Amino acid sequence: MNIQRFLPSATLKPYVREYLIIEADEAAKTTTIPDTSIVLSFRINGEVFKASGTEKSPLPLNAVAGLRNSVREFYYDQQAINLLVLLNEGGIKAFSKIPAHELFCENISTEHLFAPAELRRLSEQLTSTEHNSTRVLLVEAFLLKKLINNTPDLLIYSAVSAIKQQNGAVIVRDLVKSLPISLDPFEKRFRAVIGTSPKRYAGIVRLRSLIGKYPTHHSLTETSLEAGYFDQAHFIKDFRLFTGQSPKEFFQLQRYW
Repeated sequence: MNIQRFLPSATLKPYVREYLIIEADEAAKTTTIPDTSIVLSFRINGEVFKASGTEKSPLPLNAVAGLRNSVREFYYDQQAINLLVLLNEGGIKAFSKIPAHELFCENISTEHLFAPAELRRLSEQLTSTEHNSTRVLLVEAFLLKKLINNTPDLLIYSAVSAIKQQNGAVIVRDLVKSLPISLDPFEKRFRAVIGTSPKRYAGIVRLRSLIGKYPTHHSLTETSLEAGYFDQAHFIKDFRLFTGQSPKEFFQLQRYW
């Protein structure tokens, strides 16, 4: 499995975190742990399947995947190639009027966002070149034409920044006290822009931060305590939901993105 990463242009940087091109030389399974990005995918070659237990279901040729709080597994056929657009928090708002929370735990065709004829044209362009850098430029050109909203929600982005600064270890009620808004409208607005509740978003940030820090710490217990977990049973339960494995199993393999 080969993964190449590309950064967005300056114009799209406020909305796009990065591009990934995943190429499978042979049939392979990948594990995707929850992240804060809504993802657009454009399949260039082969088939990709979503796994659920022993069942496999084919994914749309072009898809949009919302946030979720549990692990996902995908199977790539031999020679399958997928181009992924990892959006920044709130980035979907620049390309679609669909409230982000309606995509939570969904993986649907991008025909819900863009015209089918335009997607077919893009697919033809992507398969007609073998250069990944050119493929990224084609997707960038497509997204630039689709920009519909350049107005950031500064209040929500301020909350996102505060959650990240504390590595997700926040109490939402305390966070709202520092904002010019009450709890219920804040949560509704946050879900519509980011794609999930502030509490669930903070949980994703917290476990992502924990996973990133663990290799530099002396023990998993130390890492979990720093992340605000004082009950090991609670921590292990959350970790299994997040990664599909126990902490020991997960850190032995570390095959995820």
